[in-house]
Amino acid sequence: MRIFLAADPHGSQQTWEKMCRAPKVFKADVAMMCGDLTGKAITPIIQEKEDRWYAQPHGSRKTFKKQKDLDNFVKFTEDEGYYPKILTPEDLAKLKETPGAITKLFEELMVKRMQLWMDMANERIPEEVMVVVNPGNDDDYSIDEVIKNDPRVIYPLERVVDVRGYPMISLEWVNNTPWDTHRECSEEEMLEKLEAEFARLETDDYSNLLCNFHDPPHNSGLDIAPTLDEDFKIKKSGAMEVLGPVGSHSVRAVIEKYEPLLGMHGHIHESVGYREIGRTLCVNPGSEYREGILKGFIINIDDGKVTAGRVEL
Repeated sequence: MRIFLAADPHGSQQTWEKMCRAPKVFKADVAMMCGDLTGKAITPIIQEKEDRWYAQPHGSRKTFKKQKDLDNFVKFTEDEGYYPKILTPEDLAKLKETPGAITKLFEELMVKRMQLWMDMANERIPEEVMVVVNPGNDDDYSIDEVIKNDPRVIYPLERVVDVRGYPMISLEWVNNTPWDTHRECSEEEMLEKLEAEFARLETDDYSNLLCNFHDPPHNSGLDIAPTLDEDFKIKKSGAMEVLGPVGSHSVRAVIEKYEPLLGMHGHIHESVGYREIGRTLCVNPGSEYREGILKGFIINIDDGKVTAGRVEL
């Protein structure tokens, strides 16, 4: 069996387009995109006149006088992972004045893109490929039903999934972050959630178990990120950023306890790589979604033995 594993596209349209090509390119039996599917913000595009628009991405004003230039900006914004929305000045004023309107629009745009992605997966990924997609800690709950309702794409959370004869359990939650994301909790709660997933298995033989846990194990080399001070600024030693492990102690604990065959992780974009913890091979494909790069791991499993290699599209 060959798995193509990727994570953390954060709404990037170009990254998802590549995801739909990857199974054919890499001859994968299973395609997995796991965690942090949605983008982080709306990019308003204000239509001043019939043929004049402007936007202020990252605080820099851009004006468009030709439809072609506007279309190119919309595509660029989608590829970066944001949600462009054309509004009149009156539309924008009403959004700002109406309580909850911006949040509602954001949810609508996230759901719309997620539905587009499900449709693309059905149309472009070969029928014989098993497709697994799940949210991560950054994702609003509004997108879950889109994945659950798709007739083909598998939503793996809170169940045991048979992946070509190998059982797989999943958890999208992570340990506490500075950002107060949708699906994060204390290490104590994480351990309870993880143990609940292992309890779903009808066996005490974990030698062929696949673990799809968004949070990487603590101090594994797959969880190294810049450390922050109390003002959420990156700590520095001279001119160098101070780096440290930020993964989950609980994830590491259950991997050491149960020794599954494979741990598939994400969440920490900078920590691309693979590590062995006991008999378990753990991987983190990382993410460069803003550059439109799809980073992934090709994971080969043959008779209970697993090997992995990094790839990019």
